[in-house]
Amino acid sequence: MTQTIDVCDLKSQIYDIFEHLHQHPEVSWKEVKTTQYVAGILRRLGANSVTTFDDCPGVVAEIGEGTLTVGLRSDMDALWQEVDGAWQANHSCGHDAHMTLALGVLMTLKNMNVKLPGKVKFIFQPAEEKGNGALKMVEKKVIDDVDYLYGVHLRPEMEVKNGKAVPAIVHGAGVSIAGKILGEDCHGGRPHLGTNAIEVGAALVQHLNRIHLDPLVPYSVKMTKFFAGGESSNIIPGSAEFSLDLRAQSNKVMTQLTKKVEETIRGISNLYQIEITYKYESNVVAAEVNEEAQAVMAESIKQVLGEENLLPPSVTAGGEDFHFYTVKRPQVKATMLGLGCGLVPGLHHPKMTFDRGALLTGIEILTRAILITFEKNGLKVE
Repeated sequence: MTQTIDVCDLKSQIYDIFEHLHQHPEVSWKEVKTTQYVAGILRRLGANSVTTFDDCPGVVAEIGEGTLTVGLRSDMDALWQEVDGAWQANHSCGHDAHMTLALGVLMTLKNMNVKLPGKVKFIFQPAEEKGNGALKMVEKKVIDDVDYLYGVHLRPEMEVKNGKAVPAIVHGAGVSIAGKILGEDCHGGRPHLGTNAIEVGAALVQHLNRIHLDPLVPYSVKMTKFFAGGESSNIIPGSAEFSLDLRAQSNKVMTQLTKKVEETIRGISNLYQIEITYKYESNVVAAEVNEEAQAVMAESIKQVLGEENLLPPSVTAGGEDFHFYTVKRPQVKATMLGLGCGLVPGLHHPKMTFDRGALLTGIEILTRAILITFEKNGLKVE
């Protein structure tokens, strides 16, 4: 690729965009002002089309013309967490940076004044933290015309050092289950007249720990919430609420794991003769990375950072709803850039921070990846 990419000219604008997004976080499905802000920038940059939706946040824009479409996806939502003793929306997962990166790519392409031989579609989706924002975009047919799809996620310093990057993030599948143990309370002196929901919960934990699947594929299931009883210590609680967190590195193993968990819940219900209900609250699939897309991203990283700073794909137990795009639309060739940026102490930490200079690097990598994609498909960028 012969085009020169100079992101530094846009540095102050990029940092201003990031600071605005960082200071105005909105949680999943409530990214209304974020949508308005991003859509405003897209319109000012002269995108061919800027589309928002009546029933949900999110915005999609396109530039260029042609039959090949390269998509760039960013998530928009913040987390709800306690920061300095107060509960608030907080961008501790880097979605403010991801939006900045996507907008920076559009700004860079416009600044380069290149004639694109195809379309570039910018997808800003809601509710990644809920695990179903990507599914909403699929429902909206946003990616039905997309041939290649690139995403990006900041990586913790312990995983990818600052100044380095990975061409794919191999996320695992994740499932959250909310359950209820439904029984009646009884007197502490008459335990034979009821069933202790705490004992039922303890038995459930023990039996979940006995689930054994292929040891060569990482997986886990654990209880992450349990509430039973009240202020009176002489009442045996018959009811309780609980949550389960399931993880698996492949979609096949996650299917096996959920089946085993359901069997375990039914078994404990039968054993104690008590009703246990449950529902799936969230579900994200494991990554299915396209080799061609990964190779393009690797080439871009090498051109920007040098071959010595290109690392192998990062395998993580964390989940990302980005991968629903390829599971639901297998024809899409996708991968996710993992950007080293000095991120500490870690993702989802209330005081998460990173090197803002990495934004410029990420923009150049993603811009080059888009241009390389066109050229790899025999389409000249002028």
